Amino acid sequence: MAPTPGPALIQLAGHTVQLAWLREHSTQAAPLFTRARAEVGHAWCLCRRPALRLVIRCTRAGRYHVAGWPGEGEQHAPSCPFHKLGPGLSGRDRYSTQAIRETDDGVSIRLATPLTSTLTQPETRDAAPEESDDEAGSRRSVGLLGLLHWLWEHSRLNSWHPQTGRPTWRTCHARLHQQLRETTINGRGADETLYVVPPFTPVTADANTAALDAFRTRLGRHGTTERRALLLGQIKEVTPTPYGVAYRLAHQRTPLYARAALHARATRSYRHAFGKPAAEHGATRIALFVVERSPKGHLIAADLAAMLTTATFVPADSSHEVVMADALAACRRAFTKPLRYDTADAVLPDFVLTDVTPAAYVEVYGIHGREIYDRRKAEKQAFYQRQGGQLIEWDVTQPLPELARPTCQRPCGPST
Repeated sequence: MAPTPGPALIQLAGHTVQLAWLREHSTQAAPLFTRARAEVGHAWCLCRRPALRLVIRCTRAGRYHVAGWPGEGEQHAPSCPFHKLGPGLSGRDRYSTQAIRETDDGVSIRLATPLTSTLTQPETRDAAPEESDDEAGSRRSVGLLGLLHWLWEHSRLNSWHPQTGRPTWRTCHARLHQQLRETTINGRGADETLYVVPPFTPVTADANTAALDAFRTRLGRHGTTERRALLLGQIKEVTPTPYGVAYRLAHQRTPLYARAALHARATRSYRHAFGKPAAEHGATRIALFVVERSPKGHLIAADLAAMLTTATFVPADSSHEVVMADALAACRRAFTKPLRYDTADAVLPDFVLTDVTPAAYVEVYGIHGREIYDRRKAEKQAFYQRQGGQLIEWDVTQPLPELARPTCQRPCGPST
């Protein structure tokens, strides 16, 4: 039995506190963390009864935080920040511990894209790791799309629950920023390596400008080192320039400039994110850029990975999935979008409904007559038969199927 959904509650050394308070006041809560580690070795999440264990971590800077207990994410309530899908439902499973490693200090990510180079020896740029698989078939480094998906998944932005309200970019920024505090990328603190565009308000305009300027000064040449970095934001508009395009981001006045060849490659690789049908359904585009500073101080996109999402930032692999995700939200269903990371051949459901036991699966069929697509469809259907969960299928040439829970009489349909 689970308590009524509400603010996430954590028990630490006999004290019950809200997770949001704990994250904002970790220094003040340090004595509780220390005592809990000494007495029982962990914290408790109160989303279920009995309570579930949480790992207590301490960064090199002495900042404490809690994380889900390995292998127990599926046991948490669907609305809980520590809830995770079971094994086989995330591209995260395809990485080795060389690529993504969780320790008491947090999470260490080995990014395949180099971010620094020694000017006297350009070939030593960041000692760029190979993207090849190890002997067990696991990837030894994380690509840009893999990092974007990891950030989204571990910030729970790929999940929707009717009790948690409608996410905004402020929600995304807060969750991502929290995750960056606990992460290193190629040995450097992710909060220094990756800039997430902050939400704009007239009150924060000057502070946001100062933060972007500070980020920009970290780029370029510093002694014998050339530095690049990562920037994550929402693409609002792509406009042509004499040499390529300018990416104009939501909440940020300063555009990113890119060569035409990069944008052409991006539109091929992430065609759903840049396609017109997605815009017709109110979808948005999230991008993770590798950025450099030009001699004149402009921000230049050297590479990027893009992801299509709904207006509420739930990822989708096509405009049809956007329609389905909006319809599920309108039916007040709790669901998660499994993410592929860097593995294009992963066989994953389009959505997993987490408000029923066992979990139900949703499939959107938008392609007909392709042998590879039909073969993957058959593989998925065989997988669902083995899992024993309900399967909801939508052929996009037909009306949407019934999506409401059996006890729900609320009329359902795409949200407006």
